[in-house]
Amino acid sequence: MRVFKYIFWVLYRIWFYILVGLPIIIMFPVLLISISKESWYPFFFKIARLWARFILFGMGFTVKIEAQQLPEKDKSYMFIANHTSMVDIMLMLSCVKNPFVFVGKKELAKLPLFGFFYKRTCILVDRSSAKSRQAVFLRAQKRLKSGLSICIFPEGGVPEEHILLDDFKDGAFRLAINHQIPIVPLTFADTKRRFSYTFFSGGPGRMRVKIHRFLYTNGLTIHDTKVLNSRSREIILTQLERFKK
Repeated sequence: MRVFKYIFWVLYRIWFYILVGLPIIIMFPVLLISISKESWYPFFFKIARLWARFILFGMGFTVKIEAQQLPEKDKSYMFIANHTSMVDIMLMLSCVKNPFVFVGKKELAKLPLFGFFYKRTCILVDRSSAKSRQAVFLRAQKRLKSGLSICIFPEGGVPEEHILLDDFKDGAFRLAINHQIPIVPLTFADTKRRFSYTFFSGGPGRMRVKIHRFLYTNGLTIHDTKVLNSRSREIILTQLERFKK
């Protein structure tokens, strides 16, 4: 019986990469056109949302969203969430309608197909380089001025399996304060169980998402960064603990 489980997990992982890559191959010309101008990014974002939903559906995931507050159209926000899985990117795209740009680690740009578009549409950061982190602020500023939003997984990476929620980095909160945009915390409840970085694990099922009330930054200064960081983390951590019950 255990052998069949291992076979299922191997095939399930292979199926995931097929779902990720196949739409990119089929729509490659359209995707190339959609990223040829920065002003066309909202069109690329719509395609990315369809791609994300296709993957989640194909993997047998049912997304259940509970929203305390919803983003308004044509407004910029800072979207943040806990990070435990490769499907967190797809889940965020599926849940949020406002066009946003991911800030993510540069290593993902090395992935075949996905990496090609990732490095051309996202803001890449080398967390070991102060110069790279500074460049993130400049690129994010440009995107926010064009009316887009930003998405950051503030843990700065995927924590070890036994850690429910890692400490948050300050970057997302400094950006939000500098640009006086609301922070939208999201809690992803089931991504670790459904499709974690542990190879022999996971399976179809529901994906619960909680979109929390926004944290407004009006009137805040850079000195409020740590407080905003702590408050955001507490909201997500509390919800994760509730989901476990």
